[in-house]
Amino acid sequence: MDFEKLKRFSADIRIWTIRTIAEAGFGHIGGSASIADVLAVLYGGMMNIDPSDPNKEDRDWFVLSKGHCAPALYAALALKGYFPMEWLKTLNKGGTSLPSHADKLRVPGVDMSTGSLGQGISAAVGIALANRMQGRDSWTYCIVGDGECNEGQVWEACEAAAHLNLDHFILFLDWNKKQLDGKLEAICNPGDFVEKFSAFGLDTEVVVGYDVKSIWEAIECAKNKPGKPHCIILDTVKGIGVNFAEEEEFNHYMTFDVAKGEESIAEIERRLAAGTYPGGDL
Repeated sequence: MDFEKLKRFSADIRIWTIRTIAEAGFGHIGGSASIADVLAVLYGGMMNIDPSDPNKEDRDWFVLSKGHCAPALYAALALKGYFPMEWLKTLNKGGTSLPSHADKLRVPGVDMSTGSLGQGISAAVGIALANRMQGRDSWTYCIVGDGECNEGQVWEACEAAAHLNLDHFILFLDWNKKQLDGKLEAICNPGDFVEKFSAFGLDTEVVVGYDVKSIWEAIECAKNKPGKPHCIILDTVKGIGVNFAEEEEFNHYMTFDVAKGEESIAEIERRLAAGTYPGGDL
């Protein structure tokens, strides 16, 4: 795998996420930025997909349980050719095909509508079970937010996945350390995520969540461990790769215009050239 190409893809996902939200004037930039790298890995070669046939029977499936970060998913899908790039300028506007939360009825390539936190992972577990029952070798991938893990339904879904031995199910935890109202520990201390996911029966590993090579290798490793579902914890930073979001303590949901967005895009290109992308001096 060409990891430099994947890194460029993750940069383009961030760039078009910024442009998409800037056109709307507001949106969930922090959590969208922190999943750009895992989306680049999945849509950059890991998943069995075909943008010309989004509903093909033997495809791999992806569920964005933290559905409010749909701008990053939309950017990845548009870059892969699921729909015209021009659609990205219409996010959350009247008559758009791209609502603020992921919508399978409107957006080619979205496998499950999400937005009510905690419910996406349950749908993903059901998808993984259904594919197995129908004799498919498809993999089901799901991203859940760390703040979303306040929802008991997340843990019920994990318990079910383990009980059903869904070894073609890979869950990613976007461990960016913040949720809507602040840092995790201040809102509802989650404890040790590795211990918790392991206790619920998932094969669990922590990786650098903004390094495409680490993410890719963790997925390959998980695929070689049959018999149980998998959780890859993405140790990352909310807003990473978007300089103005990195600088703000409250960066879950932000307002910014096109000019500010283009300044941030220029910084992404500067970091790429300097070899410090995505995290600057991290």
